[in-house]
Amino acid sequence: MSVINVAVAGSTGRMGRTLIEAVLADPGLRLCAALEQHGHPQIGKDAGEPVGTRCGVAVSDDVTGALTGADVLIDFTRPEGTLAHLAACLRRGVKMVIGTTGFDDGQKKEIAAASADIAILFAPNMSVGINVMLKLLAVATAALDDAYDIEIVEAHHRHKVDAPSGTALRMGEVVAQVRGRSLAECAVYDRHGVTGERRKGTIGFAAMRGGDLVGDHTALFAGTGERIEITHRATSRSNYAQGALRAARFLMTRQNGLYDMQDVLGLK
Repeated sequence: MSVINVAVAGSTGRMGRTLIEAVLADPGLRLCAALEQHGHPQIGKDAGEPVGTRCGVAVSDDVTGALTGADVLIDFTRPEGTLAHLAACLRRGVKMVIGTTGFDDGQKKEIAAASADIAILFAPNMSVGINVMLKLLAVATAALDDAYDIEIVEAHHRHKVDAPSGTALRMGEVVAQVRGRSLAECAVYDRHGVTGERRKGTIGFAAMRGGDLVGDHTALFAGTGERIEITHRATSRSNYAQGALRAARFLMTRQNGLYDMQDVLGLK
């Protein structure tokens, strides 16, 4: 396969820096663009500087221009920025890997509609381990009846702006789908005061924020006399970056359509 030309959005953030470092280290990939929001102090500077190198690609806020020659854009930013980048990808015919979280239902529909024209991989978590865990959750939920109460607990760094995390919500969606329900009708996001007994069939969520935690996710199946916990702990962002690059390679075999990491890993 020829070298894949990769553009990275949010290139100076934590995840963006990790992605750029991973792309530069991969001989099958070439960094062709690094994007940041208008007015960012890194605009015009070498995109490799934040990771201690020079790569000859200047950070840009000209999305449409920067995508010239790109095969795929990898975006881990914010919903509004991602949708603006999506519009540019549609104009340029560029494939897109979306790891951004916090989209509402209407925004998700916009992404789905765009996939009729370009190939999009949309996943709240690109980690291979997390996506194997999602498969394990489906198996566990199918085997355990609703006598087992399910709680989903996640922990992230102090800078994360959405809660529960997109990964935690996806975990809840998997569980709800196996049980033949929608997450909206069985999710419980808040408990305080006199709550009364736990309602059967609900899925509880708890979110913790602090320090520099990369991301911990646990699904707890609590039955009578036993409990099962399925946990994934991320110790660095490199696993997300490697998953995103694997996703980018997968998209090179697709002209259009909406995919997730379960497709990439052959877990469907």
